[in-house]
Amino acid sequence: MSVFSKDIKTFDDLFLHTLQDIYYAEKKISKALPTMIEKASNKQLKADFKHHLGETENHIKRVEKVFELYGAKAKTTKCPAIDGILEEADEVAGEVADPEVLDAALIAAAQAVEHYEITRYGTLAAWAKQLDRADCARVLEENLAEERKADAKLTKLAESKINLQAAE
Repeated sequence: MSVFSKDIKTFDDLFLHTLQDIYYAEKKISKALPTMIEKASNKQLKADFKHHLGETENHIKRVEKVFELYGAKAKTTKCPAIDGILEEADEVAGEVADPEVLDAALIAAAQAVEHYEITRYGTLAAWAKQLDRADCARVLEENLAEERKADAKLTKLAESKINLQAAE
């Protein structure tokens, strides 16, 4: 498998390919979050996951808006990175019996997802600016800000409570 699609010839192509990648990722994440909500035992973690599911649905709409602004059809391209992150999360979660340890594992998995999304949205926003598409950059930066906030909330919850309980 090659790193780049044969269809990527220009910076514009690269931007659209990466937008299709995050569109795929967000859709996959929206399908994975209900299982994470179900598996979480900590009430705050469940609430945070539920809140982020709503944000993820909005992220999908915003990505669709970027496609529209850019004059491109909204479509996905398979993203092996997010597939691998979600597959690993599912494997690890399936092996953990202790609910507190499972919550710690769920946070770690969620943060791996957040970090992936942060890299994608940061890159896309920078590229949109380079392509003189401040309109697209603004929309992408909204998603980026929410992903960073979600990551910070997870860190705070992990460090203040979940990891302490898991270590007992």
